Amino acid sequence: MAGSPMLATMACALTPLGRRTVIDDSPEAIAAFLRPRPVRELPGVGGKTARLLGEYGLHTGGDVADVPQHTLQRLLGARAGRALHEHAHGRDTTVVDPTPAPASLSSEHRFPQDELDPAAHRRTLLALADDLGARLRTSGQIATGVTCTVRYADGSATRRSRTLHEATQHTVLLARAGYAVYDSLGLQRARVRSITLRADALQPVDRATRQLTLDAGDDKPLALEAVADRARARYGHQVIYPAALAVSSRSSSARPGDGGGCAEDAHGRRAT
Repeated sequence: MAGSPMLATMACALTPLGRRTVIDDSPEAIAAFLRPRPVRELPGVGGKTARLLGEYGLHTGGDVADVPQHTLQRLLGARAGRALHEHAHGRDTTVVDPTPAPASLSSEHRFPQDELDPAAHRRTLLALADDLGARLRTSGQIATGVTCTVRYADGSATRRSRTLHEATQHTVLLARAGYAVYDSLGLQRARVRSITLRADALQPVDRATRQLTLDAGDDKPLALEAVADRARARYGHQVIYPAALAVSSRSSSARPGDGGGCAEDAHGRRAT
């Protein structure tokens, strides 16, 4: 605990788990905390800057605080030198934003074995979009963007995001966005271990707007979603799912569930 985010962050890094450090908001207490600290612990000081300062005998916060600002600016540049001078004296101009970070929802699928088939990847994206859409509609929220994370056999991962043209909670639109992000990765025979789809920057559904269209066919998938939601609420998620997921048992890992029932594809078509 301290009077500024900078001091609180520095104190937190030095405090053992389960303990608490309080820095009084007085010049004497702040100086007592900062002066003995190694210079590398000051915000904005990386390894290269710490080595440069060390060459001039500036090893602690107190050493830096005793140096005139213009000297630090000659060493580090005008902006960096001025910022370091302020930090060494415990002055922090960081503005605290009380607005909470936008909420998000994510859904992940791990393949039983590394998957090479792009068709299986797309079926998984559809299943994830179907899950996210149902959860968004149930919670009364809309997403303003999507993020797709693809993790590979070697443990590395690629993450890419896209802002939606209009915020939505509909599976069809979430799936289209997921496909677009996936296609932008340009994967060629990639050994995929897992795929995660995330709905970003959620907002209440009453903020939703919709672009009018002259194609009445665009409304059909959205109307079918409402029917599917009512059926799922009564009989379970496995009763209705996209028809593209009703594939052979070889690809059943991408299905939201097993068993029969009615299914609808990404365009609202149904299959039995």
